[in-house]
Amino acid sequence: MSRIGKNPITVPEGVTVEIKDNLITAKGKLGELTQEYSDITITLEDGTITLERSSDKKDLRAKHGLYRALIANMIEGVSKGWTKELEMVGVGYRASNQGQKLDLAVGFSHNIILDIASEVSVETISDKGKNPRIKLTSFDKQLVGQVAAKIRGFRRPEPYKGKGIKFVGEEIRRKAGKSA
Repeated sequence: MSRIGKNPITVPEGVTVEIKDNLITAKGKLGELTQEYSDITITLEDGTITLERSSDKKDLRAKHGLYRALIANMIEGVSKGWTKELEMVGVGYRASNQGQKLDLAVGFSHNIILDIASEVSVETISDKGKNPRIKLTSFDKQLVGQVAAKIRGFRRPEPYKGKGIKFVGEEIRRKAGKSA
C-alpha cells in the first residue's frame, strides 16, 4: 500500500469539498480549486477524505499517492494559502512592484518586467542593509511554485560568489575557484 495514499485527509471548518464525475472541487475563504482524477475511488465521510485503489498495478499505486497529495494541497491552499519567498543576492540587484507587475534589476542592460497572474499576490521587501526579497502568496501551490521558478530562472545562483535569485533558506553549493 502507498504510505501517503492511505492517510486520510481531514477537511477543516470553512472548507467545502464536492466530488462528482471524476472531478473534486474545494472551496474555502481564499478561493476555489478543482482537480480531475481517474482510476481512484474518493469518498468523503464525516469531514475526512479517503482514497482507495482497485488493484496493485504500478500506475494505480503511483496515482494513489499523487491524488492524495494534490487534494491535501488543494484543501490547505483554500484554507491557509501558500507562500514562497525569494532572495536577491548581488550588488545592484533590486525588485519593485506596481500591482501585479514585478520589476527586476538583476545585472542586465534593461530591467525585466514580469506580469504576475492575478491569483498570486506579490510583495517586494527592501530593508536597508539586507538583500531584497520577493514574497509570493496564493491559494494554488502549483501556480506559486511555477511563478517562483520563473523568477528564479532569470538569474540562477552561481556557485562561485553565490550571486543570483534564490529561495529563502536555499543552500548554494560553493566552489573554490582558481588557486594561484
